[in-house]
Amino acid sequence: MSGQEKGNSVPLQTPDLPNAKPTPAPGSPLDADFIGKCVEEALSAIEAANSTEELKKARADHAGDKSPLALANREIGKLEPGQRKAAGKLIGQSRGAVNQALAARAKALAAAELEAQLASEHVDVTLPVELSPVGAIHPITALIDDMCDVFLAMGWEVVEGPEFEAEWLNFDALNTGPHHPARALSDTLFVEPLENHLLMRTQTSPVQMRTMLTRDVPLYIVSPGQVYRADEYDATHLPVFHQLEGLAIDKGITLADLKGTLDHLARAMFGDIKTRLRPHYFPFTEPSAEMDLECFVCHGESVGNPAKPCRTCKSEGWIEWGGCGIVNPRVLETAGIDPSVYTGFAFGMGIDRTVMFRNNAPDLRDFVEGDVRFSRSLIGGAR
Repeated sequence: MSGQEKGNSVPLQTPDLPNAKPTPAPGSPLDADFIGKCVEEALSAIEAANSTEELKKARADHAGDKSPLALANREIGKLEPGQRKAAGKLIGQSRGAVNQALAARAKALAAAELEAQLASEHVDVTLPVELSPVGAIHPITALIDDMCDVFLAMGWEVVEGPEFEAEWLNFDALNTGPHHPARALSDTLFVEPLENHLLMRTQTSPVQMRTMLTRDVPLYIVSPGQVYRADEYDATHLPVFHQLEGLAIDKGITLADLKGTLDHLARAMFGDIKTRLRPHYFPFTEPSAEMDLECFVCHGESVGNPAKPCRTCKSEGWIEWGGCGIVNPRVLETAGIDPSVYTGFAFGMGIDRTVMFRNNAPDLRDFVEGDVRFSRSLIGGAR
């Protein structure tokens, strides 16, 4: 122990022992000189203890059940009644002095050992450190959340459904006839045995039909999720991708409501951008349309201008985003909704493609490689 540590310790003092010795003969366990010597030895051992382990041994030797003072305390019962008071006072003061010394020394040693431990565990916070890698939300997941938030703010509801679906819900209930090209094995992933008419859903539209069959109108829902197609795995196609579809059914719904809803979504996703609707055909909507976005790279300046070609829109000035239309009355009838009272609109777009549009990502395969650097690099990927 250093001199500084000894200077901070509490001084140990021998108790004031009575001058009057009890009757026991000199040299016996109750002799005042013997007790005084035991106390001196105890205080000396306590003062010499330089660690809690050494103090623990001193405690056992001089204050334990087999210590000289403990044994002397047992001898009091053998004295005459008139002699026990003086002997008890002597032993009590002696043991008290030893216990006080032990407590003071234990406190001093604990403080010294804590100080030494803190010094040994000192960390230099100015040293450079290597932080653990931080993960990132996948850009598709982040965009799904952002798109759903747009509709939640308008009072719509997010609804999900199974990816392993019945053929009737995926096609027949949505007015897609048995000979429609989309039902061919080259496009749809059916699950064997084929006679069970089960498949991996090709769109999230079955969620809309499930909702119409189980809930009352009016309905305002969006259904995001994974869909499956028998497509090649290349830069622009994936056999598993993501869609977000919406459905609104109420009295007095028109095509203008559809256009306003999609314009609001487009501005939320891309900022101040122009949109247009082109006539198209879908079995479950009539009339139907494709929604295009003005090219956010060339803003239409590449159209008819060979000197400034645009790879993003192929110099067409517009980029196809998704399909939409007024819900076909046959679909409403299948769901048990009276088309003479209620009308509605539906839309759907690829989330993967929307991410590509927003971030100019050149290859869809990057979305499924699992490289966290790709997720961090895209806008909205890291959170």
